[in-house]
Amino acid sequence: MTQRNRINHHSMPGKQDGAALVVGLILLVVVTVLAISGMNTATTELAMARNDQNYENAFQAAETGLEQAIAQGQFSTLGNVTLNQNINANDLVNSQIVYENSTLVPDRAFSLGVGSGIAAYHFIATATAESKREGTGGGVTDRDASATHTQAFYVVGPEAPTL
Repeated sequence: MTQRNRINHHSMPGKQDGAALVVGLILLVVVTVLAISGMNTATTELAMARNDQNYENAFQAAETGLEQAIAQGQFSTLGNVTLNQNINANDLVNSQIVYENSTLVPDRAFSLGVGSGIAAYHFIATATAESKREGTGGGVTDRDASATHTQAFYVVGPEAPTL
């Protein structure tokens, strides 16, 4: 075989011209689609985490509102007691204490209300908290969260005179 035949034999690849380019472009498209899909998933997970954080903020703010409303000691059998407070720039709590009823406390013989002169005054405290998303200037968004907590309690005191 001569030198010339060897060169001609190797210089004719046939139908493989550009196959590496096509395969490379297809792989590039596949990698690009996977990257975009991964970014979309990460964005969705970030939004879910932000929503969960806002709900936790509202939950904690409602708990704080209940605790502060009860700690104030402003219990009235004549009307509702309302307390509004800002926990921070994004969290607002509205707490309300409502008188429910009173029951007589049993004396030593455990007979209901006979001779004790002491009553239990029952109240219900409700705290509703709202957590706004940061950076919205107070506007309503789909990322805002709210939570409501209710707690019943009673205060023991002298029995109210009957009229």
